[in-house]
Amino acid sequence: MLSAHAAMCRGLPSLADRYVPDSNSFGLIRLALALGVLVAHAWPLGYGAASLGYGISAGQSELGSLSVQGFFVVSGFLITGSALKHSVLRYSWHRVLRIFPGFWVCLLVTAFVVAPLVALCENGTMRGFWSHPQGPFSYLAVNWFTAMEQYPISGLLSSTPFGQMMGGPSAFDGSLWSLRYELVCYGLVAVLSVTSVLRLAPRALLAILIFGYALIIRDISIASTWAFRPAPVGAVGPFPLIGSFASDWLLYLTFLFVLGAVVRCYMHRIPMDGRLAVLAAVLLAISLLWGGFVVVGLPAYAYLLIYLGVALPRRLGRVGRGRDYSYGIYIYAFPVQQVLALVGVAEYGMSSYILLSVIGTMLFAVPSWHLVEKPAMRLRALDVARLPRPARPAPVRPAAAGGPAGVRSSVLPQSPYQGGRNAYSAATNGTAAGDGDGGQVPAPRG
Repeated sequence: MLSAHAAMCRGLPSLADRYVPDSNSFGLIRLALALGVLVAHAWPLGYGAASLGYGISAGQSELGSLSVQGFFVVSGFLITGSALKHSVLRYSWHRVLRIFPGFWVCLLVTAFVVAPLVALCENGTMRGFWSHPQGPFSYLAVNWFTAMEQYPISGLLSSTPFGQMMGGPSAFDGSLWSLRYELVCYGLVAVLSVTSVLRLAPRALLAILIFGYALIIRDISIASTWAFRPAPVGAVGPFPLIGSFASDWLLYLTFLFVLGAVVRCYMHRIPMDGRLAVLAAVLLAISLLWGGFVVVGLPAYAYLLIYLGVALPRRLGRVGRGRDYSYGIYIYAFPVQQVLALVGVAEYGMSSYILLSVIGTMLFAVPSWHLVEKPAMRLRALDVARLPRPARPAPVRPAAAGGPAGVRSSVLPQSPYQGGRNAYSAATNGTAAGDGDGGQVPAPRG
């Protein structure tokens, strides 16, 4: 007799049936999400206003937050696939190569190229720039391992729309705050891999997901409205090198990443059908407009992203496979948009500001990929041939562990980083990064 789940999904292809590791559209999706962050930041950085969609959703979400949420779901799915293929040492080496070389060069370019030009433009002189207590050298030392505890440089960018909104010197690259959260998620997957949980006990991963979802249910159950967005509460840390974590961001972003990991481990049991995708899109729209986005819209959004990743035309799978600019777009868009706003480009209208932001960002993202990220990726095989591969247990289908396709939900509260004296407002929350395995990134980013 068929189980209830089998009866419900009878005749529907599963995610495992449709997912082809070397031919999918997740590269295109990450590129779209990176551009989504750029577009979302056009409002706060260019005009000191709330991001697109913030008002329509009654503050539940906006374009930037949706992009971030998508990054962590997709990243969890792809990175877990990498951990299932490689030893934990090789997996970790791939992750380091994908994140840090591009990140370090971005810090150097920001501190020693962009910031001096901003100082000349804003003050007409370099006097005090190098000796400032929060100068470029401090910026590098504090943030070198993704702590991102210093966002302004030498008291600059206070006259931009974003600086005026923040009430003082503002961030040069606000998007970088999410990288340390992504590294924590990578570490979690490494622990689950070395303990064989991913291969032999996926129910434990499912339990983590359900526990996180229960915490989200608790949050909304005590809220005064169904159109709910949690406020930031507390911090975890500081830890050496990587700094402090906002507890709410740590919970929600880790939950989203684990959601993607669960989807990867249970993909034999998750149906992927166009009718379900249409239903997901309808639920997403309804929840954004009338409330319930946290518990209804986010699971629907996650399903929709994964469906598009495997169902879009195969020819779109070439996007991001040989030239993956999504990480570069993510890490360079913010400083480019700040500089354009400083010189008054936003005064020519939103369309011109966004178009020039994309062009300016690509001037950094393209060299970042070809001169930094791609050469670094060539080191993935360095010495790993001598590393022992994990013992291959008897084939275990994660589907046999049972369990639903995965309840998916989360919300991103206010961004935790400091832009000058004040926390980044909820209107501007919407930066994160994720990445894919191997040469693909975001988000992040084997």
